[in-house]
Amino acid sequence: MGKTRTASKLPPVEQLRGRPLGRILMKMGVLSRDKVHECLSIQKQRGGGIRIGDIFLELGLVDETQLQVALAAKRGMEYVRIEGLEIPAEVIEKVPAQTATTYHIVPIEFDKGRNELTVALDNVDNFRATDDLRTLMGFTVTAKMTDRDALEAALAKYYSAEDDNIGELIDEIQSDAFLAEFEGRNQSIDLDELKELSESNPVKKLLNLVLLQAIRDKASDIHFEPFEDEYKMRYRIDGILYEMIPPPKYIAAALSSRIKVMANLDIAERRLPQDGRISLAVQGNPVDLRVSVLPTMFGESVVLRVLDRSQVSFDLEKLGFQPEDLKVMHQLVHKPNGIVVVTGPTGCGKTTTLYAALSELNSIDTKIITTEDPVEYDLDGLHQVQMKPDIGLTFARCLRSILRQDPDIILVGEVRDLETAEIAAQASLTGHLVFTTLHTNDAPSSVARLLDLGVEPFLITATVEGIVAQRLVRRICHNCKTEFEPDEAQLRELSLTEEEIGGRPIYYGRGCNKCNGTGYKGRIALFEIMVFNEEIRDLIMNRASTNVLRVAAQKSGMRPLRENGLRAIFDGITTIDEVVKETITES
Repeated sequence: MGKTRTASKLPPVEQLRGRPLGRILMKMGVLSRDKVHECLSIQKQRGGGIRIGDIFLELGLVDETQLQVALAAKRGMEYVRIEGLEIPAEVIEKVPAQTATTYHIVPIEFDKGRNELTVALDNVDNFRATDDLRTLMGFTVTAKMTDRDALEAALAKYYSAEDDNIGELIDEIQSDAFLAEFEGRNQSIDLDELKELSESNPVKKLLNLVLLQAIRDKASDIHFEPFEDEYKMRYRIDGILYEMIPPPKYIAAALSSRIKVMANLDIAERRLPQDGRISLAVQGNPVDLRVSVLPTMFGESVVLRVLDRSQVSFDLEKLGFQPEDLKVMHQLVHKPNGIVVVTGPTGCGKTTTLYAALSELNSIDTKIITTEDPVEYDLDGLHQVQMKPDIGLTFARCLRSILRQDPDIILVGEVRDLETAEIAAQASLTGHLVFTTLHTNDAPSSVARLLDLGVEPFLITATVEGIVAQRLVRRICHNCKTEFEPDEAQLRELSLTEEEIGGRPIYYGRGCNKCNGTGYKGRIALFEIMVFNEEIRDLIMNRASTNVLRVAAQKSGMRPLRENGLRAIFDGITTIDEVVKETITES
């Protein structure tokens, strides 16, 4: 392979790392000292909000390539010209097509002895791509800068065919003699073999593709599941599991070992559950993968929870509240003290709602501390504490220490026992606003749950300000949204008559390419908000039943989940099936 040529008039990169951009361009012989000072004066006049490189470009003093060369040198990166460069097929094969196009990089050299891959990229701010390549592919990665047009041409030349697809990779795995040796050897694989399996290129490429495709398709979870006679890979998208083409069962150990290496877990431990985390930056968006490994009868089941900040809105306005409910929610989260409970089953979006409330309250004059199990998203300005019950760091123990940290607002991930509930109540009585979650079917039944835990009625009435119950329903795909006439059975499920529908249109998704034939794209939350008033507090003191509390709450303005679901149907947001599945008719 020919040697790549560095840009001319450039001193050794080591001498330029960290130097001011203007100084580097002077060293390159592109700019004079006077011109640099002139541009610095212009930058100062504009208030410093504009980058000096943009001023050089704007005044026509440098071209795009010269600026990229200088920016690369400032970062300590070499600049290479890849036009006309013939890159060997064995180098190109080191990076799958989908990875190269997603991260906008091209591999140009590979040193097998040092396991070192050299890649060309066209943006100095894309340095996270090299970190992700280390994680995904296991190489030592060196990045060099190149021209944008040259990189586009190289991507088109070397990755012009269809992106890798899972079927082709599985064919490649089935024809791999080394992997085939492990058929039927689930428990009899030693540590050296496990290490070798985790470094297998077909396995890396398959896992790579599965991860990037899951993130691209906005999956919330990825499942790798061993069974007696097969090995399944499934995605959860909008709450529903979809199966992918299954790979051969004998690569189960290879895939779980590769995931453990990426998550810095112990590949030798195959008898105990393990938890870890993988951090990536896909197309500039930070994505965390929460890893759970569970030993089963037929091998290790691995589930990755995809935590993609770009796909989650921590904004109360965008969660699906009806205008009246949004107003009530704003009033609740701006209370000076008290407890606000968010309730619902696992996976109904409680954490997102609480993060949205905390984001609204997050300001320079407010101290917010959270206790979570686990911490899902890292939010700037919040002090987030990860629970570790195995070493005694429980919600209750952590909550006691938090109160000595002088917080204004506290998030208790979940009230699981009386001790946690009582400390949360004491915190609210001493002037703190406390957010927490419970697992109950609706807002009124949360009171019964707290009483079951042993919390005294007077403590509930003195501290709880409101309870928000929620469910997630799938949105109808905009592309294939179709009006239809519901039959009598569907109306009966909603306890509706044709007169009550009053001729309003009802919609469903026919299924199209954009929604993978499901008729749905994305999800929205349904809410019911029970605000405590004097009547409700009196009923709780008298240990009134859940049904009595529900009637009183509805009388004072609470709209049940089913009613908000009907509104979403009439607004053309979701379908009858989704609302029937996620809500119940109130008796």
